[in-house]
Amino acid sequence: MKYIGAHVSAAGGVQNAPENAKNIGAKAFALFTKNQRQWFSEPLTSASIDLFRKRCEDYGYKPFQILPHNSYLTNLGNPDKEGLKKSRESFIDEMRRCELLGLDRLNFHPGSHLNKIEPEDCLKLIAESINIALEKTTGVTAVIENTAGQGTNLGHKFEQIRTIIDNVEDKSRVGVCIDTCHSYAAGYEIKTAEGFVRTFKHFEDIIGIKYLKGMHLNDTKKDFGTRVDRHEVLGKGFLGVDVFSMIMNDARFDNMPLILETPDESLWASEIKWLYSLEKEG
Repeated sequence: MKYIGAHVSAAGGVQNAPENAKNIGAKAFALFTKNQRQWFSEPLTSASIDLFRKRCEDYGYKPFQILPHNSYLTNLGNPDKEGLKKSRESFIDEMRRCELLGLDRLNFHPGSHLNKIEPEDCLKLIAESINIALEKTTGVTAVIENTAGQGTNLGHKFEQIRTIIDNVEDKSRVGVCIDTCHSYAAGYEIKTAEGFVRTFKHFEDIIGIKYLKGMHLNDTKKDFGTRVDRHEVLGKGFLGVDVFSMIMNDARFDNMPLILETPDESLWASEIKWLYSLEKEG
């Protein structure tokens, strides 16, 4: 079964996210568990935690349908010691927030080498950061999101993600999220049937489909291989329509959160309906 949703607002408290998801007809959702533009926020209150859990139960959202997103500030491969320490502390805090909310995964952008260290060394730092976070938490999987490769961002090649996974000690608690916009911008041709098959065979060969814990469904404002991360409304960008139909009719993407991060939230309800309309009977 496909679980389509969007990255909904948690303004006013995380307890509002399930309500916002329900209101757009979502069967999955993403959220920030704190302000994504701040390193640290006030602890979650018991009332907020309890109401979040209750609303998830009332509206039928189980942990595997929810893909919280880490703050954009963290760089788990930061070559600067103070920056790395701050990023790791913030990441651990977000993992613990997920624990408290009963969530089982946290999506994050892996990190950037900032032209200060070799990419391979940065990838090992990212894995070390994940290991530290996993040691200090329980039950939450660290989900690495592939990137467009903008600037010095790593994670735009499946091989880079594989290197991170290879250096994570507890492989039962590491996963991957594939973003369609990022993939195409990074040079993975997923818009045609041939390219789609080739890309996900490569993903299977290099990483393994068992590690896939969610997807971000976005069209792209920037063309193939540009390595620029700019999301677009579904069907209005360079990706077009066919890739989303292929995703909706591929059982490999069942039973995980498939999350819209498209730029016009007023269209999310209609985008969700449109995606479900692409499913073929049988």
